[in-house]
Amino acid sequence: MSKRFQNKVALVTGAAQGIGRRVAERLAEEGARVIAVDRSELVFELADQLGSNAQLLALTADLEQFVECHRVAAAAAERFGRLDILINNVGGTIWAKPYEHYQEHEIEAEVRRSLFPTLWCCHAVLPYMLEQGAGAIVNVSSIATRGVNRVPYGAAKGGVNALTACLAFENAERGIRVNATAPGGTEAPPRRIPRNSAEQSAQEKGWYQQIVDQTIDSSLMKRYGTIDEQVGAILFLASDEASYITGVTLPVGGGDLG
Repeated sequence: MSKRFQNKVALVTGAAQGIGRRVAERLAEEGARVIAVDRSELVFELADQLGSNAQLLALTADLEQFVECHRVAAAAAERFGRLDILINNVGGTIWAKPYEHYQEHEIEAEVRRSLFPTLWCCHAVLPYMLEQGAGAIVNVSSIATRGVNRVPYGAAKGGVNALTACLAFENAERGIRVNATAPGGTEAPPRRIPRNSAEQSAQEKGWYQQIVDQTIDSSLMKRYGTIDEQVGAILFLASDEASYITGVTLPVGGGDLG
């Protein structure tokens, strides 16, 4: 196994399940000291899994809250003395339906879930990276910025793309790279804690199937990707192999550019 991240300190959000968990595992395998953060206590399983083989700090936090993001960044810096990498992975569609069917509170919840944790965490880690004169941020966006039945989520991820470009402009000459990946459809095990626990109606299942159909149809490869295919792109942008890349949102959707 490569040791691209030897002696690096990496903060990974949304690390309890799916892509975030695999990112944390791979970073640890490649030598990083990892801060794994999630609102779910499932994140502590990573400490049990990797604790004997890696320096890992698992934390629970509600990263939709500004103060919680700053608390996490401070805890990471206190534990490891620096912050080299931030992977912003919190986010995900809560509801899937045509826009006219969304309620006000649902629109606000989608934006708060899929934009604010990235905004807040970037703000929280910047002082540490600026003091070091170096750092790499990778935001996990989505190709759903062009898609059906997810307008609020797509708007939030469009905000992530804009944040990525603007923050890269501000900080490129100060040693900090900021990039994003835009995952397409991704095969993953069923979520142990669903984003939306309500039972889906037949109509809602139909609306979600429209997303699946459109995602596959828009992909040149006509399939969903794997978690490891998503993680590989994230880790590349976080690594020194991407030292001359910043301000980029990289689509990882089998040819769907989003």
